[in-house]
Amino acid sequence: MGTYNLPRNVKGEGRILFVFSTKALIYTFIGAAIGLIFYLIFNLIGLSFVGVIIICILGLIGFVIGTFKMPDSTAFEITKKTGGENIDDVIRRFVKFKMQKNKIYVYKKDNKMIKEETKDE
Repeated sequence: MGTYNLPRNVKGEGRILFVFSTKALIYTFIGAAIGLIFYLIFNLIGLSFVGVIIICILGLIGFVIGTFKMPDSTAFEITKKTGGENIDDVIRRFVKFKMQKNKIYVYKKDNKMIKEETKDE
């Protein structure tokens, strides 16, 4: 009996150091760079250990944003609508939505007349 390769969905992302995809590595470096700013501030005060902890925490947050997906759960409204999507895509859409001043345009047809209503969410 021969061996067969099973297809996998890798979306064209290569792995670096087995854990990091390219996107996750970039987000980790961005989080660590933001943490480096806090490290420099705490180093001036004399609390460099606190700065190192903040670098690690923000780097981990960047890794999570770049790697994991939103859970598919019906417990919360946000997880109902975005379950299974990448966290960075959800954050990117949220920022775009906020930049548009929270406007959702709904068109209603009443008595052969079209009204335009806006709703803030």
